[in-house]
Amino acid sequence: MLEPQSWVLFALLIALFGVLIWRVIAGRRLALKIVAAGAAFVMAMAFGVLAVNRYFGYYATWGAAIADFSNQSPNSGPQISQGSLLTGSKHGTFNQRAVYLRLALQQGYTFSVDMPGKLSHINRVGYVYLPPQYFESQYANYRFPVIELIHGQPGDPQDWINVVGVQETLNQLIRQGQASPVVLVMPSANGGNRISLQCLNQVGGPADLTYLGQDVPNDIAHMLRVQSPGLGWGIAGYSEGGYCAANMALQYRYRYGFAASLSGYFAPYNNKLASGKSVSPFGSDSTLRTANTPIDAVRTVSAGARLPLFWLGAGASDRADVANAEYFAQELQLHEASVPLILTPGGGHTMGTWHAEVPPMLTWMTKGLAAAVAHNQQLQLAQAQARARADHKGASAPRDPPATAKPTTSK
Repeated sequence: MLEPQSWVLFALLIALFGVLIWRVIAGRRLALKIVAAGAAFVMAMAFGVLAVNRYFGYYATWGAAIADFSNQSPNSGPQISQGSLLTGSKHGTFNQRAVYLRLALQQGYTFSVDMPGKLSHINRVGYVYLPPQYFESQYANYRFPVIELIHGQPGDPQDWINVVGVQETLNQLIRQGQASPVVLVMPSANGGNRISLQCLNQVGGPADLTYLGQDVPNDIAHMLRVQSPGLGWGIAGYSEGGYCAANMALQYRYRYGFAASLSGYFAPYNNKLASGKSVSPFGSDSTLRTANTPIDAVRTVSAGARLPLFWLGAGASDRADVANAEYFAQELQLHEASVPLILTPGGGHTMGTWHAEVPPMLTWMTKGLAAAVAHNQQLQLAQAQARARADHKGASAPRDPPATAKPTTSK
């Protein structure tokens, strides 16, 4: 009842403020009046902070707020390099001394990891969440599908963990049979809170699109027991991350099978660099701008071409977000029979809206990814059986007798 967005807490603060103001007015001792006035000011300030938090739907629990400020998350390990957590010859096997295995089997495991960019030459630290199933023996030979999650701006990758609570939501959905297990990857977009690169390759600057769309998936596929980039990978984001998810899915149509944009936009703005300067991501190249404008790029896709499946969401009270999502959905429906569009009643461009939209998004995407993995497994099995039959046929086919040398005669 006393969580940050509780009406009971707001009522309690108002009551305490009233009592303290009465003490300031009716009190006789100057010292008590000063103390009561200071305490009343603190109550008023707390009320204002909590009112802003409630309006934007940022922290739903005190635990989320504490974890965000202390940079902690449940069952979280220290920052690691790519090789330090893995051991043995089996790909994706964890050093049990580094992982609290018993706890990981209950709630999964979150860790931060270096994600170097061999192609982009960008090196950043991101977060990875492994579901409990990753550590279960029956999944020992299973290559998990992956969802890459892009945060908004300003923001950090750990916002998905400490604020959105995506791993707890995923676990709950899996226990209820509404979602399938996936690995969650939360890279660092932009490289800083004051920077806005929109997951694009800045002309004359950082290659953020290459880093997030190629380097990060390659790093994760090399490090963990997961699917290679393709149908078994999804991408999702909110706000600026929603634009990133849509654009990256269209730019790398064969590296992602599913995409979700929560309150995203579908035409890029100017980038904001570390210097504070606002610049066009594309310079004066209009062709490059069109290619990275999802609302335009989707129109250039030829009929019958493969596109990732899309899921769209927006707060019903934010007219701009709703209009953007509806327009983009109409363009997508020229290529896809069904484009889910979830409009959250009363929601705006806030964390509260994205809290509400993450569960249906995960339900939709994880089930699609699981089906894609099953299809890949069946295809690989069929190919292996075909090779085995071909090898067997070749081994059992009759062979011609060896040729004998004919005697030669001299004239």
